Amino acid sequence: MKALVRPPRLAPGARVAVVATSGPVPKDRLQAGFNVLRGWGLDTVPGRHVLAQHREFGYLAGTDADRAADLQNAWCDPTVDAVLCARGGYGAQRLVDLLDWDAMRAAGPKIFVGFSDATVLHEAFATRLGLTTLYGPMAAGIDFIETTRAQQHLRATLFTPETVRTIASGGTPLVPGRARGVTLGGCLCLLAAERGTPHTRPSAGGGLLCLEDVGEETYRLDRYLTQLLRSGWLEGVHGVLLGSWQECADYAEVRPLLADRLGTLGVPVVEDFGFGHCEGALTIPFGVAAELDADGATLTLDWPALR
Repeated sequence: MKALVRPPRLAPGARVAVVATSGPVPKDRLQAGFNVLRGWGLDTVPGRHVLAQHREFGYLAGTDADRAADLQNAWCDPTVDAVLCARGGYGAQRLVDLLDWDAMRAAGPKIFVGFSDATVLHEAFATRLGLTTLYGPMAAGIDFIETTRAQQHLRATLFTPETVRTIASGGTPLVPGRARGVTLGGCLCLLAAERGTPHTRPSAGGGLLCLEDVGEETYRLDRYLTQLLRSGWLEGVHGVLLGSWQECADYAEVRPLLADRLGTLGVPVVEDFGFGHCEGALTIPFGVAAELDADGATLTLDWPALR
């Protein structure tokens, strides 16, 4: 697995578009997120349909065509330096096939930030654009609005990425050891759901795989992990970083499952790495060559996430 192209970092005055790729966005939370971003000296640009809601399917932020258009228009706008997802939920799978990837590739590299349902888009940006992306807080997310650590780590990654080349989580080794590879991953259920689709990698081989999820029963987590194992997608993976499992079963129940399904891979696995659906979530760059130290619970990037 090769490292991907890194987009340029941000500077004060940069223009940042915020789009709704998945679920509907509360107006007050969006405004609070804009206030944070503007406090960093950024010029925020809302997508045209960022506050829309689908008339029939209330779990979607407007129609698939409108959400796709907002994302593509923001990406292809030469005045926009970064595109941030407003929130997660569900819906990215429904728009990814509507995007003009040739036009987006021609627009050149820029920053993409999101997590959770945006996992689908992280995979697509990697396979279609060959681009490094940031698995981090979303503009209208409660954690981003209310938690200083989440804000500070994303801000450092965007403006001074050399200061966060080593990400120290305070986690613990599930399987000890060190490993090198290229970072990738996201929300477990979506990685499993994307198998066999045209916008995802055929394998996690050579990668340092980041996994997390939210609100899933233990047997469902078992199903997703088993699907990845049976499909061969985990063959050749070099290491695994486990994030949060918020609103899943008690971790005392989840941990043995993770050990059972991942411990047999014969690679280092670190748990509680502090990304995903958790308070103060760290921003993890995807598509960057790095070293995982499971014993020290650190991820050290070979170079800053952004140029």
